[in-house]
Amino acid sequence: MLQDLSFFSEKRIFLTGHTGFKGSWLCRVLTNAGAALTGYALDPPAAPNLFSVCGVENRMTSIIGDVRDLDCLMKAFIDAKPEIVIHMAAQPLVRESYVAPVHTYETNVMGTVNILECIRKCGSVRSFLNVTTDKVYHNNEWEWGYRETDPLDGFDPYSNSKSCSELVTHCYKNSFFSDGACAISTARAGNVIGGGDFSKDRIIPDCAAAAEKSAAIIIRNPVSIRPYQHVLESLSAYLAIVQKQSENGKYAGYYNVGPDDSDCITTGQLADLFCEAYGNGLRWESHADREFHEANFLSLDCSRIKSALGWAPRWDIKMAVEKAVQWYKAYHLKEDIVRVMDEQIGEYFNGGHSVD
Repeated sequence: MLQDLSFFSEKRIFLTGHTGFKGSWLCRVLTNAGAALTGYALDPPAAPNLFSVCGVENRMTSIIGDVRDLDCLMKAFIDAKPEIVIHMAAQPLVRESYVAPVHTYETNVMGTVNILECIRKCGSVRSFLNVTTDKVYHNNEWEWGYRETDPLDGFDPYSNSKSCSELVTHCYKNSFFSDGACAISTARAGNVIGGGDFSKDRIIPDCAAAAEKSAAIIIRNPVSIRPYQHVLESLSAYLAIVQKQSENGKYAGYYNVGPDDSDCITTGQLADLFCEAYGNGLRWESHADREFHEANFLSLDCSRIKSALGWAPRWDIKMAVEKAVQWYKAYHLKEDIVRVMDEQIGEYFNGGHSVD
C-alpha cells in the first residue's frame, strides 16, 4: 500500500540530526511533501556529506546546534513552535562509542533529556518520536527476533546509551505527558542502507568507497547477521508513527522497525549483493577485527508495527542494495543526485511520481 504524505503539508516539524544520513533523506521527503521544516544538528559529519548535495537547505530552516546545549535548543523550539518532533540526533557509531564513551552518553542520553524538556515547556508539540536502535536489547544471540517487551540492556556504550534514551523517554512520558496532550513513541530501527551514507565503519559506505577506487572491499566480520533495509523503509515507518499518534494517541508506544526475516542476512551476503549490482569485477576480502565486541546475530520481531499501523516493508534487500548502488554510481559520475533521490522517493512512496 502506498503512503500518503499529504498529511505533512504545512505541518510545523522539528527534526534533530537533520544533517546526518537518515536526516538528510528525511529532509528531502518532508520538504517535497510541503512541510514547514526546522532542522537542528551539528555541522554535517563528513566530507563529502549528503546534506550538502541533497538540495534542501534553502527549503527549510537549518539550525546548527548541539542537543547538549539546552538553552540553544530551547530557543530553536520557541522560534519553531513545532507540532511534530522527530529526534534523530545522536553519536551513532559503535566503534566511536568505545573511543569516546562520555561524549556518546552526553549526546545520546542528555540530548534526549533536553529534547523532552523543550517539549515539556514548549506546549505546542502533539507528536514526538525518539529514534533509537535495534541494539537497545539485551542480546542473547537468539535465532528469533526481539520484541518490544524484551529487556533493554545494550552491550557497548553506543547501544547502552540508546537503551538509556529509551528509559528517559518512558520516564518523561509517565511523569509529564500522562494526560495525552503529546503522544510519545520510540522506534527501534535496524541497520539502514542507501545512497549518500559516507560514515566510517559502515558496510555500504565501505563498499562504495572501494568501488570508486576499484579496490577490494574489506569486511571485518562477514558472518554477522543484521536486519538490513533501505533508509526509506525506516523513514516511512517513522512518518507512519508520528502521523497515526497525532491523529489518535492510542497508537503511541514502542515500535521495532525492520525488514522481513528473509532480509536478515550476513555482512558477507550484503557485500555479495553490492558487488553483483555494481559490477566491474568488484570483490571483497575478510580482514578479521576483534578489537571491539560485535554481536554475531541480531533480528527484530516487527509484528507490532505491522498489526497496529499497517506498515510493512516494500523493498527487499536486493532492491535496497540496487538503489544504493544506483545512487553511488550517479555520484561517482557527477550526475544529478537530487533527481536520483526524488526518483527513488517517488517510486517508494507513490509508485514512481516525485513530489515537487
